[in-house]
Amino acid sequence: FGVHALLIVTLILSPATDAAQSENDATRGDVYPPLWDLAPDNLLDFLVKDKKIVINAWNYQERLGVYKNLLNSSSKYFTAFGSQNFGNILWGLPLQHGWQFRTGRLADPSGVTSCGYEDGDLLCISVRSWWSCMNYYLAVIPFLGAVEAGLFGQLEYEVEILPPEDRRADFCYSVADCRSHIPKLMDEWKAYFEVNNFTFFFFHLFPATFSSFKLDDALRLMWRAHVASIAYALPKFQDSLKYLSDPEANFGEDWANAVDFIAATHFSTDLQNTNQFQAFLPQRMLVEGDVLPSISDFSPQQNRVLLSLRALHKANQLTGGLLLKLWQKAMSTEAGRKMGRKLIEDLVSS
Repeated sequence: FGVHALLIVTLILSPATDAAQSENDATRGDVYPPLWDLAPDNLLDFLVKDKKIVINAWNYQERLGVYKNLLNSSSKYFTAFGSQNFGNILWGLPLQHGWQFRTGRLADPSGVTSCGYEDGDLLCISVRSWWSCMNYYLAVIPFLGAVEAGLFGQLEYEVEILPPEDRRADFCYSVADCRSHIPKLMDEWKAYFEVNNFTFFFFHLFPATFSSFKLDDALRLMWRAHVASIAYALPKFQDSLKYLSDPEANFGEDWANAVDFIAATHFSTDLQNTNQFQAFLPQRMLVEGDVLPSISDFSPQQNRVLLSLRALHKANQLTGGLLLKLWQKAMSTEAGRKMGRKLIEDLVSS
């Protein structure tokens, strides 16, 4: 059955592997998210008030700072996978967030406020944005899971996240708050950071036994937590899709569906891989009148990638989720996952 799923997904994705002329621009521009250098490097660079580290996760620069602290503090686990922390598999999270910011997806799509717009507060992250609400569960929750797991050591202060103006009940704001409201999701992220710490600790104690940091184990746990975050947030913010155009709302759901398939391959979300993959995501929000695969200001490659994501989502829906289950079965071995990753690489290469 797993082989059948592999064949079906190959057929769905294969149009994107035609000899489409891309501009080979996977490495264009800065490899880091926008304003990366200006984001807080250290937890004490955030506001410290009443013996609490206070973080405004509804400001792009501060949410980016959450990611930067996660990357900096976990860099010790990835020294064997390249210099400058480029091999850290958490890069996928801030790079995706940076793409959302750069393409206007964190701004208020309802137009009621100027949040996220150049003529208003450009760094504002809107609670009306489906993308920004979904991203909260892939930024703040991993971060608080890491705090609980001890990634930052024994902190002198508690960490508190400021609430948004609306929908306060849809989020949690501290380790204790999130632990009481979403314990299973906190457990998933905590497990990822704890296993890294455990492996790293024993590797230094018994280098002969722990011959290498188990990257595949780390990827499995990271993707399990990533998928759990999306699964929890998706129904919660379904009503926010109404602010988006139909093509953009479809793309958002197609992307969320595709993550399940990508996750099963243990795709390595390091700096280089993520940048190569993201080069073929849309550089602006989709609007009414954008029809795949003929969006004129998108490259042929971008059109085909988006069409493939749409087809994959529809096929999974038509089979009642069976396609994903079969795909996951096909990805249950390292040989299967290698084939799956090759498919993804083919999708974004000319």
